[in-house]
Amino acid sequence: MIRVGIAGFGVVGQRRKDCVDRHPEMQLVGVCDQLYQEDGQFDDGVKFFKYYTRLLEDDLDALIVCLPNNLAPEVTDQGLKRGLHVFCEKPPGQSAEAVKKTRLIERKCPDLKLMYGFNHRYHHSVQEAVSIINSRQLGGLINLRGVYGKSKLVTFNQTDWRIKREIAGGGVLLDQGIHMVDLMRLFAGEFEEVHSFISNSFWQHDVEDNAYALMRTSDGVVAMLNSSATQWRHQFRLDINLERGSLVLGGILSGSKSYGAETLTVIYADVESDHGDPKEVVTRYNHDPSWDFEISEFASCIAENRPIIKSSSRDALRTMELVDRIYDSDPNWSKKRN
Repeated sequence: MIRVGIAGFGVVGQRRKDCVDRHPEMQLVGVCDQLYQEDGQFDDGVKFFKYYTRLLEDDLDALIVCLPNNLAPEVTDQGLKRGLHVFCEKPPGQSAEAVKKTRLIERKCPDLKLMYGFNHRYHHSVQEAVSIINSRQLGGLINLRGVYGKSKLVTFNQTDWRIKREIAGGGVLLDQGIHMVDLMRLFAGEFEEVHSFISNSFWQHDVEDNAYALMRTSDGVVAMLNSSATQWRHQFRLDINLERGSLVLGGILSGSKSYGAETLTVIYADVESDHGDPKEVVTRYNHDPSWDFEISEFASCIAENRPIIKSSSRDALRTMELVDRIYDSDPNWSKKRN
């Protein structure tokens, strides 16, 4: 059994607990959260602690980090130094610099597994899209257009640390749009040229409520992104245009249930005969096993001593570097951020 501790036991931490409980080779032994007034033990025998340092003193094999952005890198680093395998939720920190420091520690611990929670990679719709692109049945990639938006910076049962720059480090781009940035990298590779506009003009918090980015790879694939906290009807949509058709990722199954049905539309273009009205095949996904898939992959890499391939620290670094470039490509916002 892989003995697991969870640092940060809010909504996400409790959801990760459910994944651990369902896994036949993992056992939750302790959690920590600053909401606890003192240390103790639940009825099921799981210990709880107020401070993460006390959790790390317990007999653990692996640590799941579900903490605010200012604390996540520190606790990830300490977990690795204690000889623990670590799964850290996105974002991996407030900037790419935090990930670089963590990777230096990771290199000194070659037997440990470090994985980051870029959950959208594990959705069925995304995995099927990756398979179609890799098969090249629709030809090469031309461009991508993505919108990921919600109606506020703090929605549903989230806490307000997300609008405090000293804790969060960024707003809707870092909190939510980072998923779309990561998927664009997954589909298109690395982007060399980045232009952006960043704004907090509507909600006027100290972090952005809209990010608009235009990016291009070395081989000419262009991606357009709007990460928004003024999207009054919540939306997730990513259009992927290829030489002989398109893929449309629409909706995403999430805990809030507010982004609509998760679908993958495959469009088969025939420019000689379809007259702009090509054949479409729509698949709807009614179940979201992505959270369990992630934790199962983490557990398997530990048990089988396999390297982390998807959502590795390298992926986390590259995605965070791209997020930083989006912020810094707007000179006015770069001044505010730095």
